Amino acid sequence: MSLGRAQARVDVGAIERNCVRLCSELRPGVELCAVVKADGYGHGAFMSASGAVAGGATWLAVASIQEARAVIDERLPARVLVLGPLRGTETEEAVLAGVDIVVWGEDFLAYLSELAQEMDKAARVHIKLDTGMGRLGIRDPQRATELVAHAVAAPNVELAGIMTHFATADEPEDTFFGAQLERFSDWAQEIKREHPHVIAHAANSAATLREPAAHFDMVRCGIAIYGMDPFGEDPSARALEPALQLSSYVAAVKLCRVGESVGYGRRFQAAADTHIGLLPIGYGDGWRRGLSGNAEVLIDGRRYPLVGTVSMDSVFVDLGPDPAALALQELPAVLIGAQNGERITAEEVARRLDTINYEVTCGFTARVTRVYRDEDEVLAEREEDEYEDGMFLL
Repeated sequence: MSLGRAQARVDVGAIERNCVRLCSELRPGVELCAVVKADGYGHGAFMSASGAVAGGATWLAVASIQEARAVIDERLPARVLVLGPLRGTETEEAVLAGVDIVVWGEDFLAYLSELAQEMDKAARVHIKLDTGMGRLGIRDPQRATELVAHAVAAPNVELAGIMTHFATADEPEDTFFGAQLERFSDWAQEIKREHPHVIAHAANSAATLREPAAHFDMVRCGIAIYGMDPFGEDPSARALEPALQLSSYVAAVKLCRVGESVGYGRRFQAAADTHIGLLPIGYGDGWRRGLSGNAEVLIDGRRYPLVGTVSMDSVFVDLGPDPAALALQELPAVLIGAQNGERITAEEVARRLDTINYEVTCGFTARVTRVYRDEDEVLAEREEDEYEDGMFLL
């Protein structure tokens, strides 16, 4: 397989090990839900889900029924929770697929019940209390309790869970997290006295690593399963292993003499003779324009600065005045990841962009080839299953 101009190499084993590490934070009986929405935060939804389940995840969370399709697979023994809103045929497909659905309104609950009866299915629901995030959910705990009662009474509806989401868990000095935790804890205790079987869940990656009291019956970890730090710092300090390496290669090297420029807007003009390397990756691949003259890459184990304006399809690297730079042509270039003992993290790139590591990896486009270390094994299993089903019989 040709790797092309830009690759995101994903170590599925690292995702598995990160999940094992996260499970070690949990008391016995607490489940891990791996959040694989947004195509596994740019890592690939199905392969990420496979690694997460191997590492102990028993649930998978996505944002939509379209994303659920990518991970519903009989070889992945995990329930699928759709976190986002549904409407029309999306709701029908969700009920038919048997995924768990988040509910925060009486009208939608009634519609679910009616639909499930027509299909002769059971709609599994999770009632969401908005404790301060301000997005989806019911703000009033009393109304949320009433909705729980309606869910219990509704035909063909199964109350599976109760939930909330934290707004500031990744800000260790912020006190709002504690206030949200107290609101949800009080409400969850009330509900579980009447319905002890329901799964209470609230913690994202940051809350999971920050506060055991937020674990309840299940935690929903996203960024940490991919080996990125939910606090935007050093993943290795939290024993997390980045699963993704973004790389390209040096496609061309040319001498740039003093006063000459490269790129749109002539934002780089050589103050002295130097060699410029071109990498065939740009904002069309998700390497943001805000990194123009504001990033470094690894080539032959050394850091080199990006110069000039990031184009849609290319970036420029200042390789220095030494003619030996010509020998760097065709060598791999790592934009995120490790090479010969040096490393550039998604967190470093995020700081340069004044954003978060989530946005960095979610921004990689389909033009970036995903390559999986465990891909051969998974594909071999798929082909074997398909052959047994008769798809390859002649």
